[in-house]
Amino acid sequence: MATTEMQSSALKKNGHVVLKGRPCEIIEIATSKSGKHGHSKVFITGKDIFTSEKIEDMFPATHNVQVPTISREQKELYGINLEDNTITLLDNSILPIPNGELGAKLKALDPNARAIVTVLEAMGLTEIISLD
Repeated sequence: MATTEMQSSALKKNGHVVLKGRPCEIIEIATSKSGKHGHSKVFITGKDIFTSEKIEDMFPATHNVQVPTISREQKELYGINLEDNTITLLDNSILPIPNGELGAKLKALDPNARAIVTVLEAMGLTEIISLD
């Protein structure tokens, strides 16, 4: 199951929510009081768990929002293919080498090295987030 539902007023800081179609960690949340023109609103600022992009959205406090199901696992590295820019894990899954500093560290490993990586999965997206 990629997501579950939760009432927007029940969300908490450091929790997770889907904002504009992306799985996000909640970094700020505020609730306005109901006024003469409707229900109270929940204002959420989140950080995309894959890209770290800041995303903001607003929901009526009584409405349900989607909460991503997130999996974080440590997996053993089986091989590195620099031609395809991919990594094969011991469970036979093949993932792209991430960009930035982490990607540089992975590319610098001996192709036959045994290492453990942390893999983050949410909403059909999978990415290596650390080298352990």
